[in-house]
Amino acid sequence: MKRITTIIALMILGSQLTAQYRIDDGSELLTLQKVPMEKMYVHLSSTLLFSGEYLYYKAYCMDARTGRLNPASSVAYVSLINASGDEIFNHKLNLNQGMAQGDFFVNTDIPSGTYKLMGYTRWMQNGGLEQLFTQDIAILNPYRSDQSVLLGSGSDSTAVLPSAGAQTPESTLTQGGLIELLPDASLYETRSPVLLDVRNFKGRLGHGSYSLLVRKIPELPEPQGMGAEDFSRQYQSVSQVLPKDIGDSIYLPEQRGELIFGRVLNADTGEPVPDREIILSIPGEDFILTSARSDTDGYFFSYLRKAYEQRQLFFQVTDDGNYRVLPGRVRQVPMDELSLTPYRIESTYEEAILSRSTYNQLENAYFEKKPDTLASQEMADPFEGGVPEVIELDDYTRFPTFQETLIEILNFVGYRNAPDDKDYIRVAQDFETYDEPYNDDPALLLIDGVFIPDPENYKTFNARRIKTIRVLRDPLSMGSKTYQGIVAVETFEKDFAEGYSFKNGFEEEIRLPEPLKRYFRQDHSDGQYDRIPDFRQVLFWEPMLNIESPSNTFSFYTSDLPGTYEIVLEGFTTYGKPISLRKRFEVR
Repeated sequence: MKRITTIIALMILGSQLTAQYRIDDGSELLTLQKVPMEKMYVHLSSTLLFSGEYLYYKAYCMDARTGRLNPASSVAYVSLINASGDEIFNHKLNLNQGMAQGDFFVNTDIPSGTYKLMGYTRWMQNGGLEQLFTQDIAILNPYRSDQSVLLGSGSDSTAVLPSAGAQTPESTLTQGGLIELLPDASLYETRSPVLLDVRNFKGRLGHGSYSLLVRKIPELPEPQGMGAEDFSRQYQSVSQVLPKDIGDSIYLPEQRGELIFGRVLNADTGEPVPDREIILSIPGEDFILTSARSDTDGYFFSYLRKAYEQRQLFFQVTDDGNYRVLPGRVRQVPMDELSLTPYRIESTYEEAILSRSTYNQLENAYFEKKPDTLASQEMADPFEGGVPEVIELDDYTRFPTFQETLIEILNFVGYRNAPDDKDYIRVAQDFETYDEPYNDDPALLLIDGVFIPDPENYKTFNARRIKTIRVLRDPLSMGSKTYQGIVAVETFEKDFAEGYSFKNGFEEEIRLPEPLKRYFRQDHSDGQYDRIPDFRQVLFWEPMLNIESPSNTFSFYTSDLPGTYEIVLEGFTTYGKPISLRKRFEVR
């Protein structure tokens, strides 16, 4: 398969680009059809949400042919769409072995109505809307006066279930003895401990990836939810190979990370500029640095393969011409064929609405006492395993400029004259450590993680702003160029990117992927929360449950709300079998 950069087709829309990949010949088509098409299931904590509540979800992305996780894509998207086709949110998710998790807080700005939740990858978009996961969700905002979209007869609303408190047939609560949910009782008091055993009776046949939810069954009817088994039946006929032909445009799979692309134009003539190197950098202590080269039509692309925490992304052409860089945008999912099933609710539920709203307000009033926390994630190693020498400038006599600091303190780093009369930074090779031929390659200069294409302009940079200089002596390649080491400058304020202006580049703000969270687990064993109300509707949420043993035990506490609760297990075995389990208990 020939290089993607020679066949990527882009269309200019105003000052931005939208990109798709054009299939040029039969051999390309055959190669692309070997990449498995994908489908996605999203397990939701509820399909009826009130203002002040969280929607929790777990996304499973799988091979459309086998149903097994760990597909081609490494990035997924979950979005919520209103009846006008506008996005309420669009979450970017890093897939780990085909799975991701997220949540969304429903604030009071969101009006009552029916919404569509969608889960997809860029690769799935090639199969059309029917390839994407969709689920109707109702939102009830009792703080707004206009509730006309919800109130009235439910006769036109096929999504509304009968009373959610009705008993589910026992046949739908088990999975043929493969896995069973075994709570230690069927009746509990409020604020009591619950011990739950998720029992795997079939050994390797039950091994898999699941999500576990314990929630209060609502007193209000809610849109019909979709379990993993329902999903497998409804999405059985989606495309299993790429449904395209020669000459068609497709969305590229984000196999190696998040796709970043754009185009280089001559700033004076607007003509595309080929064969130019573009450096992409995300600033910060754990900076990310990558490169791309424009093709014959000026287009370039690259992938962000590592985790990042900064929103700023810099595109910089490395030579001295006069260029304009247009960053790319991926076309959004077309909403013209998106249908929503109306959700209606009778006024007889007024008391239930009032009670639930009151409980939500009380829970949110004590949110600071029950916080979720962010799970630590492994950040990018900007030096790719190399060990830099770290120089803390406060340990030395201070000099006014960057160049003087290199001369007086770092005797193995300094400026040199280049044949084009533009000085560059040179890092001396460490011949005691490395067996390499002598070279005159320049070093990469970064300030707070921002790539500096013209180090000569920073000879007089105020060294009193500099906290630390990290120097890597290892030789490296960036695009078509070779460098002798990296000089990474970190300022005290870490704010260099905020005021950085540069020629032949562009800065844009990118959305951060959703962070992994550890959700708060209520514990009433020590009396710490005796004076704090507990009106949780969701008692337990574990989105990343891997079953690899016969018995998996979990514990949680009931809240102050009596009623009927259900334990829900959704997921897929390692060989792609869907599992949907329900088990109920009472709290009095």
